[in-house]
Amino acid sequence: MLISGGVDSSVALARLCETVRSSGEATLTAYYLKIWLEDELAYLGDCPWEDDLRYARAVCETLDVPLNVVPLQEAYHERVVSFAIAELARGRTPSPDIHCNAEIKFGAFLDAIDGRADCIATGHYARRVETPEGRAQLHLAADKRKDQTYFLSGLSQAQLDRVRFPIADLDKSQLRAHAAQLGLATHARPDSQGICFLGRIKYPDFVAHHLGARPGDIRDIDTGMTLGPHQGVWFHTIGQRRGLGLGGGPWFVVGKDLTSDTLWVAHADRYARHQRLSFDIEDVHWIGEAPSSDEELWAKVRHGPKRVRATLGPATEPGRLAVTLEEPDQGIAPGQSCVLYRRDRCLGRGVIAGTHPAA
Repeated sequence: MLISGGVDSSVALARLCETVRSSGEATLTAYYLKIWLEDELAYLGDCPWEDDLRYARAVCETLDVPLNVVPLQEAYHERVVSFAIAELARGRTPSPDIHCNAEIKFGAFLDAIDGRADCIATGHYARRVETPEGRAQLHLAADKRKDQTYFLSGLSQAQLDRVRFPIADLDKSQLRAHAAQLGLATHARPDSQGICFLGRIKYPDFVAHHLGARPGDIRDIDTGMTLGPHQGVWFHTIGQRRGLGLGGGPWFVVGKDLTSDTLWVAHADRYARHQRLSFDIEDVHWIGEAPSSDEELWAKVRHGPKRVRATLGPATEPGRLAVTLEEPDQGIAPGQSCVLYRRDRCLGRGVIAGTHPAA
């Protein structure tokens, strides 16, 4: 069981304890993955991995489960952080938590323990449904607001076959009540926010540490007028509204040009004309079989409960697919992941490569 020091994985561990001990057919060990970059980023702020580990130990002591700490900072930096920084430098918006699950929690971790586990359980909000043939499928959690299938969409079929999600049927209020009833130390601990390895470090500070500043102009895409300065296009993403420092708004980011270091924005009065229905995806990954081109699917273009009906079609460039949404979206950002569903089943993901002009 992977435990983070948060309430979700704590209750998942408690439920798994009940299952394992009632069956008597398995042993259970908890693992804490140390991926904080505290040595490199200590000057930016607190990296509270010690707090997390203290909570994890308290929960494991309450449940009488052995806890091992696995240091994976080097693998995390190589497989996740370096990828994220490279994408940001290209002006794209990466999804590092998707890479963390596929490359670290169900990748480097399994390598580190050298196959000493038949199944890996986590505190993710997601459901694992097994087919009559014994293959696993990834489905939305019962609590759609907390669903985390978006972040699990990069798992392989082999990884999913081994994973378990003990809190799949709970909503957050039920989970916290269960934690309090069990007397778990994490029952009132606030949920973590943001990218998992940053802790209390601010995201712009992390980006500045790696990429520095490269000032340029913020310009109105409809008039060409310069509205103000920015410190680097990599600090911003398509669809962003806050943090631009512009008057007379609200303004929304609609484009980035690394050649001229220009950040393009549109006023709220004209923003709708810059929404997009269609875009290409690349690096497409299916957990199981690929959907057919005539299927009606559901898409998420960012983490959250909202899904939109979508269809797939051929793209003009090899290795890509075209996604067409039923309703336009204001924040389709290259580099971000588009996750596709067949009803409640998560089929996989593709990386957004670029949008198509409005019809």
